[in-house]
Amino acid sequence: MKKQDWLVAEDGNCLSCESPRKWDLVTEGREYRFYRFLTEVEDVIDESEDSEIAEIDFLPKLRWLTRKLLLNSYWVTTQVPQPCLETGMSLLLLYDEIGFPMTIQTETLMPGTCTPIHNHGTWGVVATIKGEQRNTFWKRSPTSEFPDRIERVGEQVFKANDIISLTTEAIHCVEAIGEEPTLTLNLYGDTHAFKRFQFDPLTNVARNF
Repeated sequence: MKKQDWLVAEDGNCLSCESPRKWDLVTEGREYRFYRFLTEVEDVIDESEDSEIAEIDFLPKLRWLTRKLLLNSYWVTTQVPQPCLETGMSLLLLYDEIGFPMTIQTETLMPGTCTPIHNHGTWGVVATIKGEQRNTFWKRSPTSEFPDRIERVGEQVFKANDIISLTTEAIHCVEAIGEEPTLTLNLYGDTHAFKRFQFDPLTNVARNF
């Protein structure tokens, strides 16, 4: 099945990126377990902080590791949260440790469910495992009267095997389309609550999300 990597930054443009070859991701001689993925992701983050590497420069490594995990770890793809009938979405936290500056979870969305317009207050990598999701992208377009005004930039549909990476200031909303629930693997950095917002394009108001 075709796959594609993508990058979205604060300007709202969804840029296609080079995807690794499948045979470069296959592990030989030992299983690629979840704990090894966590360690390798942590190494990338530590190196980026020590060397002051920009998000757009280390996100390709995280996309690569995410593809490696999904290809070699059947366990991850079986961690499917049951969607909430009231909200149409559900999360399953895969790892949680005090002092570990990352969130790793799977997420399901029922068809027709749409998230608010938001950013994450940190970098993110989202891999579509099942179903189709339409992402709509926005950018800040402040005025003197409305400092939190945003402007729609475009949209992109992601299918199984697509991976999108987002910088801290990237703004989007997500809608599950098609006839089946979607399943994604979501990896986020250390969220800065004061940078995470939900946006209303009608009132030009942003509030903490």
